[in-house]
Amino acid sequence: MGRFSTDPDKIRAKNADAPKIENLLGRTFELFAPYRTTLITTVVLVLVAAGFSVIPPLLIQGAFNEGLFPESGTPNLEILSMFVVTMIAIWLFTAALGVWQTFLTASVGNKVMGSLRVRMFAHLQSMELAFFTRTKTGAIQSRLQNDVGGVAGVLSNTISSLLGSSVTVLASMVAMFLLSWRLTLVALIMLPLMVILQRKVGQVRAKIAGKTQESLSQMSSITQESLGVSGILLAKSFGRQSSEVSRYETENKNQISLQVRQTMSGQAFFAMVHVFMSSIPAVIYLVAGVLILQQDPITIGTIVAFTTAQSRLLFPMMNLLQVSLDLQTSQALFARIFEYLDLRPTIKNPEKPVPLDLEKLGIIEFEGVSFSYPGTDADSEPTLKSISFKVEPGQYVALVGPSGSGKTTLSYLIARFFDTTKGTVRFAGVDVKQLNQEKLIDKIGIVNQETYLFYDTIRENLAYAKPDATDQEVEAAAKAANIHDVIMSFPDGYETMVGERGYRLSGGEKQRIAIARVLLKDPPVLILDEATSAMDTNSERIVQATLDAATANRTTIAIAHRLSTVLNADLILVLDKGEIVERGTHQELLELGGLYRKLIQSQNTFSEAPAESQNSAS
Repeated sequence: MGRFSTDPDKIRAKNADAPKIENLLGRTFELFAPYRTTLITTVVLVLVAAGFSVIPPLLIQGAFNEGLFPESGTPNLEILSMFVVTMIAIWLFTAALGVWQTFLTASVGNKVMGSLRVRMFAHLQSMELAFFTRTKTGAIQSRLQNDVGGVAGVLSNTISSLLGSSVTVLASMVAMFLLSWRLTLVALIMLPLMVILQRKVGQVRAKIAGKTQESLSQMSSITQESLGVSGILLAKSFGRQSSEVSRYETENKNQISLQVRQTMSGQAFFAMVHVFMSSIPAVIYLVAGVLILQQDPITIGTIVAFTTAQSRLLFPMMNLLQVSLDLQTSQALFARIFEYLDLRPTIKNPEKPVPLDLEKLGIIEFEGVSFSYPGTDADSEPTLKSISFKVEPGQYVALVGPSGSGKTTLSYLIARFFDTTKGTVRFAGVDVKQLNQEKLIDKIGIVNQETYLFYDTIRENLAYAKPDATDQEVEAAAKAANIHDVIMSFPDGYETMVGERGYRLSGGEKQRIAIARVLLKDPPVLILDEATSAMDTNSERIVQATLDAATANRTTIAIAHRLSTVLNADLILVLDKGEIVERGTHQELLELGGLYRKLIQSQNTFSEAPAESQNSAS
């Protein structure tokens, strides 16, 4: 089964601002509001078609009583032909209306589905980073694809089926009542029981539908995790392909079971409805015989017309009951969709953002900042504790320390990927919470240690930082990052597809493209999370020189794992267990003889070990 929970209640519990889903039906109808004109046209077409559908049974009565079996005893072909032509004309007219109405409902249904999918995607884009660290990517994909897609059929067919079947049923009942009210009572006596049973079946199917969508979500998560390049590489590295197949097979069996249960949950009910509706004509013949024996003036034309009108109840009634079940089932889908739409981002733009002071760009200040990740126990130690420092424009500040000391977390707070638990982070002299986040991010360039590239061309991956960049600007950035020659060595040059997550490129090549991408953006502030960690010694030396030149006129925060890259930093902050334990230049920290010196000695010892081993061997 899954490694992480995707239970909606747990997701909601982690976002206390999400309101309970109330007025689900009303909110669903609101989705159709932009298409009122089309819907009104559809309703008119359905009503007109259904209204005309009541006429043929009445014409059949006339065809029998006046055309086939008139009082004269001789069939009147002229009158019979008139009835037949009229019925065929009505059927052609209603068929044309049906085609038009189907087009309109399909258009509205798919447009609503499409806008709902985009709305959810846009809403998810606004969610804070913490939401994505605790939620499976596959679960999110399932909401966008399976849940919204599962609603499409309901949206496309409900209007025509619900309205059309309702009006057809009512029209048929009116025709039946006009023909014989006694026979009508006999034909409809069981309908209330059918409605009660339908509601019971619908409640069961709605529960199963919710479980089915959860299972689909789990399968999407397993697929996304296991069949991505990283997942496949991990499984092959540890020989775990069979366990991944087993995990998928287990959830697939659960999905099959749920699908079968959902399909079979209404079969007995519909079989009973079908038997009941199909048996009514035979019962009508029996009752008609009784009425005739009691001298009731009922004609053969009335009996044939009545059974014709009654037979028109079968499919509309079945459709109506099926639509009712689908609506109850779709409530589970809509609930899952609104579950995400009701989540409130914890990081929002202020109502009145403070404009950035361009003269102060590059000033970054932490004042008494503490931070704990969302969902962390109150008793656990915070990730960052009482962090205070100030960076002046153009300064190169390095963050060093053991793994897990909080270096990357600190950089996240500058870009406001997370909000501080205590204290203030200021950018250009203003609390980042008072700034428009898009404007803030526009002034910051970030190169992460884990480089992410889209499955696209090298040119498109570079231009992601500046979509309107010219070819000359793209190539200039690539040259500055020492990757242009490598790109041009590929047969397709800048049009080379990088593959899933850039796996067609080496680690060093991906990082140089990431550096070129941020240089193309040309921001006043750079955040480098060990931007040269995946490069060989020669590439690292070249790119480090490039970075030194690129950072000369801008504020730079560099997270350093290789301490050799920060020897010339204006300020080095040494973090340990979420606190700044030392600060100063390289030389000052060496003379201090604290943690920084130990880290330097540890890395020097590690790098010299191979040489010493070789000397010993010789």
